[in-house]
Amino acid sequence: MKVKKGDEVVVLAGKDVGRRGTITRVITDSDKVIVDGVNMVKRHTKPRGQVMQGGIIDKEMPVHVSNVALWCKECGATRIGYRFADDGVKHRICRKCGGEI
Repeated sequence: MKVKKGDEVVVLAGKDVGRRGTITRVITDSDKVIVDGVNMVKRHTKPRGQVMQGGIIDKEMPVHVSNVALWCKECGATRIGYRFADDGVKHRICRKCGGEI
C-alpha cells in the first residue's frame, strides 16, 4: 500500500468527496484506511460496566484506499511514485511535480 499513517489525503469517491484529512490508521488486510473526520457514522452503544457510558457516538469508518489520493502541498491530489537516492534509500515522490513527500 502506498499511503501511510500520517499522510494527508483527499477523498475521491463517496459521500465525503473533496474532504481532506490525515490517515489515522491503515488496515492492510482489507486495503482500507481510516481518515480523520471522514466517513463519520452514528453508532448506538450499550453501557458496558461502570466506566463506559452508553448512547449515540460518532465514529470514523474505514474508506477503501482506491477512494483516496495523496495530497501534495504544491500541486494538490496526486499519485505516488518512488525514486532511489544515491545511497540506496527509497523515497516517495509526487508524480505531478516530482517533489519528495
